[in-house]
Amino acid sequence: MVQAYSLDLRERVIGFVVGGGSARGAARHFGIGEATAIRWVREWRRTGSYEPAPFGKPPGSKLDAHEAFLLGLIEEGPDITLEEMRHQLAEEHGVNAGIGTLWRFLDARGISYKKRPGTPANRTAMTSMRRGSPGSKASPISTPSG
Repeated sequence: MVQAYSLDLRERVIGFVVGGGSARGAARHFGIGEATAIRWVREWRRTGSYEPAPFGKPPGSKLDAHEAFLLGLIEEGPDITLEEMRHQLAEEHGVNAGIGTLWRFLDARGISYKKRPGTPANRTAMTSMRRGSPGSKASPISTPSG
């Protein structure tokens, strides 16, 4: 996993620039990318902070704001498909979401619906004929023709 540079290095780079150097010169001096040094200096001038921005995507879903609508769709018709939910969400709220996004949203809330139950195991009869090995009398392959 990628990690942020240390705060110490960030402070030294910005200190180099504050002391009269350029961001590109600081990058060469400290062995970092020019774009990185420029970005650090720009952010420091904007916010006054050396802290790196948080990594990753913020928690939550773009569907959180539409939770009541989506749960209402399920209450109206509990057998609604994800594709139908996706279509209605786009039509009524202008939000385009993929099937996987909808599935994760519902799964996080413990909502699951199987349209048909699983088939029970067949315990009353064999499901396939047992065949003999090639050349045995039980194998239809070894039956002489004619």
